[in-house]
Amino acid sequence: MTQADILDIFINSMYMAFKLAAPILIASIVIGLIVAVFQAATQIHEQTLTFVPKVIVIALMLLILGSWMMELIVEFFNVIFDKIAGM
Repeated sequence: MTQADILDIFINSMYMAFKLAAPILIASIVIGLIVAVFQAATQIHEQTLTFVPKVIVIALMLLILGSWMMELIVEFFNVIFDKIAGM
């Protein structure tokens, strides 16, 4: 395995990590902004008010996108194992 192959695997793994994390992080940021605007408008600054909606949205996102994420991971590992077998 050459240095170019290792670099290609590293780049693909970083891209896969960003691709898997992006939907959850974006949803968390959107909910955080909505809650922050609500807190600023109502002057309620409770810590659990920011935590609970984020947990609920992240859990829903994982339920909705979990199968898609698993397919991506399995496909990526199949490619990696094929490269290992081809050595």
